[in-house]
Amino acid sequence: MALPVSNLDDVLTPHRSDETTFEMQIADGWQQGRGAFGGLVLGGMVRALSEQMGDTTRKLRSLTAEIVGPVQVGPAAIEVELLRQGNAVSAWRAVLRQGEGVQAHAVGVFGAARAAAPSWQRLVPPVMPPWEGVEAIPAESPFAPVFTRHFEYRPTGPLPFFAGPPEAAGWVRPRLRATRLDDAYLTALADAWWLAGMAALDGPRPFATLSFSLDCVGDVGALDPEVPLFHRAVAPVSHEGYVSEYRELWGHDGRLIALNHQTTVLIK
Repeated sequence: MALPVSNLDDVLTPHRSDETTFEMQIADGWQQGRGAFGGLVLGGMVRALSEQMGDTTRKLRSLTAEIVGPVQVGPAAIEVELLRQGNAVSAWRAVLRQGEGVQAHAVGVFGAARAAAPSWQRLVPPVMPPWEGVEAIPAESPFAPVFTRHFEYRPTGPLPFFAGPPEAAGWVRPRLRATRLDDAYLTALADAWWLAGMAALDGPRPFATLSFSLDCVGDVGALDPEVPLFHRAVAPVSHEGYVSEYRELWGHDGRLIALNHQTTVLIK
């Protein structure tokens, strides 16, 4: 039975069990194949790391993670540990366990702002038609993973299973109200869109994410929760069933918010 939720925090937020462990309740209705949606799993781990660190001046700068097994509906334990604490940068590790097995692990690097450092953005923003004028499409099973019902998709690029270029683009936002626009929220949105490689297929095939890295390069806290982010992705190479995909999340004003790389496997 699906857990009652009123906002995105209900499913993304783990609760402290002891000094170094959090418990996360993996909600029903958020599956992606055999396991839970990766953005939910990793978002919960990021929120546990942020809570454990307890320093709001240090933001998530990079996340590297692997989901090594399907995370099932029900309780999961997230164990966190400090790897290194520097003057401005700290590295933390999280391990998600169910039963006796490790299902996911992640390393988050958090850093304070360096005001004197130069800034630039060399990536050319995508062409982003006003989101209000792009029709939202239904994303329901059996052709879409169960979790997609919780997100709104307004595609401007190729759709899955049309044997076209391995690309994806469009506006995305959660259907549930979001009260905390933080690193966990951004992690979930970075994983919400379907894989760009699906556009190159002529029919449904199951994929699984093996590795996930995220660079947080924009101020997520300055976003308007009512305005979607623009997702742009390309899968430039597929070899022996393993696909490399690069994703971007943009604000409606042309600010780059996040870069994401995923290695996925075409299961069969």
